[in-house]
Amino acid sequence: MSTEDAGTEWFAGTLRAWHLALLRYAVTQDNADRLAVLRIAREIDGLDRQDGSTGFEFFRRTSAELCAAILQPNECAAVVLQQHLVRLDDDRLKRAFAAAIDAGPTNVPPVNRAARRRNELWKGLSARSNH
Repeated sequence: MSTEDAGTEWFAGTLRAWHLALLRYAVTQDNADRLAVLRIAREIDGLDRQDGSTGFEFFRRTSAELCAAILQPNECAAVVLQQHLVRLDDDRLKRAFAAAIDAGPTNVPPVNRAARRRNELWKGLSARSNH
């Protein structure tokens, strides 16, 4: 595995941890969980910053806005929370977060997997008697 692949994998894992920390805070509204969200956001914003500069603050700013919106729901907060829901790619996470903030149903269709019919298992194969 190359260094670039490892970095991408680490970033994806950290981003997932941030999303899950936000979900946990939405459920518990505990200060320790809010601090965990902010710690992960600071870690993501600080990537590739060896000099300690704080030029990139998207995740810290977004985390603060989301935590405030979760704690004090109003019309403005609902917009912030809906924007976050739109950004989520994982359907299960989106549904869980929507339920945690009581946003009502999202436009994510449930996963429906049709049961396989056993008689279609061998469809397209020749019968044994022909061999």
